[in-house]
Amino acid sequence: TRALRDHGFEVIYTGLHQLPEQIAETALQEDVDAVGLSLLSGAHLTLFPRVMEELRSRDLGDVLVFGGGVIPDADASELRSQGVGEIFGPGTSLKEIATWLEQTLDAREQ
Repeated sequence: TRALRDHGFEVIYTGLHQLPEQIAETALQEDVDAVGLSLLSGAHLTLFPRVMEELRSRDLGDVLVFGGGVIPDADASELRSQGVGEIFGPGTSLKEIATWLEQTLDAREQ
């Protein structure tokens, strides 16, 4: 979160082990542009779609969802095909993530 803050983003950290419903509700309350998830549990094929479903149920389908963790390439491709903006693997620099996020959000505004 610090790297994103240093890059000029406002970051709302919800803590560990949040339910998809809690993440979506926080997104609604805070009027966010993006939700970033870090998953190391192996539940990425379940949790990313559930978060996106919860966002849509709150009329937040335009919120950019992205994330990372130890996610196999095939699973990352599947998540992207389901609408996840990007999946970042281990070793991706925080600067790279912040730059991607800034460019992606800027492109959405145009």
